[in-house]
Amino acid sequence: MQRREIDAIPLEGDVSFRQRAVEPERTALLVVDLQKGYYNDEIRAREPEHRYLYDRIRDVAIPNGQRLIAACRSAGIEVVYTVVECLTKDGRDRGLDYKISGIFAAKGSWEAEVIDELGPGDDDIIISKTSSSLFNSTNCEYVLRNLGIEYVMVMGMLTDQCVETAVRDGCDRGFLMTLVDDACATHSDERHREALQGFKGYCRIRTTAELLEELEHLRPARPAAVSA
Repeated sequence: MQRREIDAIPLEGDVSFRQRAVEPERTALLVVDLQKGYYNDEIRAREPEHRYLYDRIRDVAIPNGQRLIAACRSAGIEVVYTVVECLTKDGRDRGLDYKISGIFAAKGSWEAEVIDELGPGDDDIIISKTSSSLFNSTNCEYVLRNLGIEYVMVMGMLTDQCVETAVRDGCDRGFLMTLVDDACATHSDERHREALQGFKGYCRIRTTAELLEELEHLRPARPAAVSA
């Protein structure tokens, strides 16, 4: 994305600009809050009322996330994780809403770790947060700018809470955002669809398969074999 391209956007706008394919060297995949404290065998058994959410994480978000993360690593795209994790063991540093809502993962706790199925590599970035807004309560924007990131793809949970906030806030900060439809999860299909309808003006929405195809097309062509 060149400055001259941005300057060429007409005063009346051009919504097609939001649909641009990513540039791998300027792109990050943001994996939001898929952590052990919110998805594990014990919590599945203890909260059967949230079966839809846990089944979607297991059957949709995890397998699609695995495919997308692998493709991003192959394309040289940064994979950045966010987790709910306090700076303290007693959670006194949490935002007021997290205190009210009882959202808590202690500093350095098992609950704050990314789930094993999507586990980060040794050199991946993990950003801890203590509010729903990644961009408001962490140095995420600073980190992304240092990495030269302009495009951000977002997956994770919950679609209509932390994922939605990341999309809206990232857009307002000048990143081109992509929501990965089938790598996100919330408590019902209705909530998921209503969220996408609400924030579709802040991002483009793609499926995992569509993004895998996009990344494949962006790969440099292999040189033709030279005959002897």
